[in-house]
Amino acid sequence: MSTSAVENSPAAAGVSEEVRQAVRGVTERARRARHELATAGSGRKDETLRLMAEKLRLNARHLIAENAKDLAAGREGGTSEAMLDRLALDEARVEALAVALEELAGLPDPVGNVVRGRNLPNGLRMTQVRVPLGTVGAIYEARPNVTVDIAGLALKSGNAVVLRGGSAARNSNAALIAILREVAVDQGFEADVIQGIDEYGRDGATALMSERGGVDVLIPRGGHDLIQSVVRNARVPVIETGEGNVHLFLDATAPVQMAVDIALNAKTQRVSVCNAAETLLIHAEAEQAGREVLRALSRTGVVLHVDEGARAWLPEGVEAAAAGDEDWGREYLALEMAVRTVGSLDEAIEHIQRWSTGHTEAIVTNDLANADRFVQEVDSAAVIVNASTRFTDGGQLGLGAEVGISTQKMHARGPMGLEELTTTKWVLRGDGQVRM
Repeated sequence: MSTSAVENSPAAAGVSEEVRQAVRGVTERARRARHELATAGSGRKDETLRLMAEKLRLNARHLIAENAKDLAAGREGGTSEAMLDRLALDEARVEALAVALEELAGLPDPVGNVVRGRNLPNGLRMTQVRVPLGTVGAIYEARPNVTVDIAGLALKSGNAVVLRGGSAARNSNAALIAILREVAVDQGFEADVIQGIDEYGRDGATALMSERGGVDVLIPRGGHDLIQSVVRNARVPVIETGEGNVHLFLDATAPVQMAVDIALNAKTQRVSVCNAAETLLIHAEAEQAGREVLRALSRTGVVLHVDEGARAWLPEGVEAAAAGDEDWGREYLALEMAVRTVGSLDEAIEHIQRWSTGHTEAIVTNDLANADRFVQEVDSAAVIVNASTRFTDGGQLGLGAEVGISTQKMHARGPMGLEELTTTKWVLRGDGQVRM
């Protein structure tokens, strides 16, 4: 696409020339800076990640103070509790950021790995090897941890990164990026392998979406509106992530205590994340499990939106709203949950196929055949048997951190770790062969 075509695209409409040129300058600097990183050895990158972790710990008080400014502004502006929870940093969360970087340092480096290779009949030696994507753009909201996760993953996989973390976390992100850039420079990399564009506001995000040629892939991470805005307007390749209308199905044979434990964890362990369960489907023959799960959820403060079948199982004195289509398709990101009774596994799968965002679905069952059918027929990035939906997470799956949970099917699907931030190139080695 030509530069003029980009500038006249819907995504770039209304963006000032000053912002457009500023963001273009950011991507150009990223392109120049990434060469050294793309060819760096694993040991050098790993040491950089460990030093970044150490620097975060040493600056924990400063980071928490800067984060407090964002939290205060958010409360004053009426930001939801779920969003404030995502935004907040404390000593434990700063420590978690540091640990995530150290775990990344301990993972195998995908760059240079041979995907496949063989000797061709004509004597050419062919290999397909992993290489960095190039410059990764990320647009997300109110998630300081994402700033560190994506920067760390990008560095380990040899990519430059341009971060737009949103005005809600502007002070937090600026402090984090400054620390990461300082360590990168100390280790001989250019600071511009990690850059933020929060200072340019929404126009900066819009300009980033149009930087075809400057950004090799753009990853949105956040709520429905943010993700769909990027998908609709971007003129650069996009990996769609994150939106999670997650289902938990209690089959007829679901063990009662297992069902209670999994449902509570999937819904309440952390409500503001994309792998939290939003819809509970209960087989009509799982009455005891259904009653106990609804009792446990209501005691924990979960507001239930139920169909008539589930209403009959509610504990005495518990009020619940009537569930409808607006609930089956909703990602609450709060202590709320839609509940529906179904007459069969087929009906549960049909409901999921209609309303799922393709993120994560789980079944609780003692029936191996039903578990196998659920795994085979449910088409989502992650399908779980007899465990919480909260395990759809890069850290939990041994990937270190994650860029996001991809809900599409091209290039990457599910938690996106190091390998998902690489592409491949073909290398042919010969001794003078020509094609006949």
